[in-house]
Amino acid sequence: MSSADPRVGIVMGSKSDWPVVEAARKILDDFGVGSEVRILSAHRTPAQACEWASGARDRGIEVLIGAAGGAAHLPGVVAAHTTLPVIGVPIANGPLSGFDSLLAIVQMPKGIPVATVGVGRADNAALLALQIMATADEAIRAKLADYKVEMARKVGDTDRELQAELS
Repeated sequence: MSSADPRVGIVMGSKSDWPVVEAARKILDDFGVGSEVRILSAHRTPAQACEWASGARDRGIEVLIGAAGGAAHLPGVVAAHTTLPVIGVPIANGPLSGFDSLLAIVQMPKGIPVATVGVGRADNAALLALQIMATADEAIRAKLADYKVEMARKVGDTDRELQAELS
């Protein structure tokens, strides 16, 4: 699945990851940044995962997001086959609730960096991708500034509501 003019590539190891990954897609859409989303496996479709990652730049992709649970090798495999920035999203599944995935993604060997967000935080992966892109894109930079102002406004509104309830 791909939106118009994709600039961010999102890959997940399984369809069961979609409820988490969907948050990244929504944020990118809200910012007007196109994305492509694929299901590829580091273990079951390794050749396709490598091909997808190595061809991303030629497709106009600027940042990659890889979501995986369990052994969570997908973001690292993707990073090994590209010079683009890769952001890993650990998925909570199994008895360790994503802690195993977090450790697998964050402990990459020297030379294969993967930025890693919190377990299940595909929303933060999208925001980090946008911040990376904003270093060279003024329009995204401006939208991120507005986004942060709006977050602060919402916190202020909530605080005022609480203060009114307490008084």
